[in-house]
Amino acid sequence: MHFVLHWLPILAIGAGVGFLGGLFGKGGSAIATPMLAAVGVPPIVAVAAPLPATVPGTLSALRPYWKLGFVDRPTVKWSLIVGLPATVIGAVATNWISGGFLVGVTDVVVAALGIRFLLRPGSTEAVRDVPHLTGRTIAVAAVVGVSAGLLANSGGFLLAPLYVAVLRMPMKPAFGSSLAVASMLAVPGTIVHAALGHLDWSVVGVFAVASVPLSALGARVALRTESVRLERIYGAVLAVLGIAFLIARA
Repeated sequence: MHFVLHWLPILAIGAGVGFLGGLFGKGGSAIATPMLAAVGVPPIVAVAAPLPATVPGTLSALRPYWKLGFVDRPTVKWSLIVGLPATVIGAVATNWISGGFLVGVTDVVVAALGIRFLLRPGSTEAVRDVPHLTGRTIAVAAVVGVSAGLLANSGGFLLAPLYVAVLRMPMKPAFGSSLAVASMLAVPGTIVHAALGHLDWSVVGVFAVASVPLSALGARVALRTESVRLERIYGAVLAVLGIAFLIARA
């Protein structure tokens, strides 16, 4: 009974988040944090626990994108050069910022991104050359890196939409590049949060068992879906979840 009441909801959340993460080119931590908090996981643990599963999950989802050429290597390179140290800075800062506040910030960001994609879908199916605007890429990587460290996620929930909006990438290359960067940005954040004692490895393990295999399935579904439709689904899911979590916390 204890397993059913405590671990089964975490297992279900891991499965859902893994699938959505693979579907939308992200690690899924931004969605997982408020869901884990809603089933009784302490806020700072809910913030940190999904992060370790992001590494194998995003690598699993990345594989089909990589095979089809939906990864922009220069964008990935600059995102990692700037984003990795920025992630460490953000993660260290959580030592002075409460978990409850971070969960609330996550809810707001998820809802705002969802509404943006619902109202302004702008992807195309055709893969076009991406303008390698180094300055813009560095700015995106810095913002995403600090946010990833603060919110204990891999940055994927910000990377994909910013790649589309700022770097003008088509949706599927944005998802593939986001997965490549997110898999690496999760590493320093995991190390820092583990050192700060924010990880409950039992929660991490149960979450990962379900999330990792479902990530690859989500990626395969995304690659078979028309991009504008994918954006609208992306926006609807994020908006509904973000608003629901905000109402629940009110």
